[in-house]
Amino acid sequence: MVAPVDPDARPANPAMSASLQADITLGTQPSNSIAGPLVQERPASSGVPVLTLANDSLNIRIVGINGAVIGRRKGPYTQFFEQHAYVSGVHAQLKYKSGSGWVITDKHSSNGTKVNQRPLQPDVDMALHNGDILTIANVNLQVIVR
Repeated sequence: MVAPVDPDARPANPAMSASLQADITLGTQPSNSIAGPLVQERPASSGVPVLTLANDSLNIRIVGINGAVIGRRKGPYTQFFEQHAYVSGVHAQLKYKSGSGWVITDKHSSNGTKVNQRPLQPDVDMALHNGDILTIANVNLQVIVR
């Protein structure tokens, strides 16, 4: 069972280093990422909007990290998806692109990724906007961009 996450506090996951927990909460680039090499995150003060994906009924509230994988087995968000059998081990990837903003890319997941009920094609970026509903397999997430 996933514990509720306070957006102003570190996620309570004893298997994760305190440094990585702080990075996920603050939306910064983990220095020792389990997701593999990530694109360098720019600080929020540089004009990059903060992306939050939330499902309060499932106690999911994650801050987007540029280049991070969303999946049940890989990426900095595994603690939120490890109990969701329909989410692939490597399901999708978040990216911030200059001129486009935040995008999501399906990584050949078994059960698909959708934005506002529109299925994504694998390896094709889809823009995320404030108020969108991102569906990772059968998990709906509200997109908040600030």
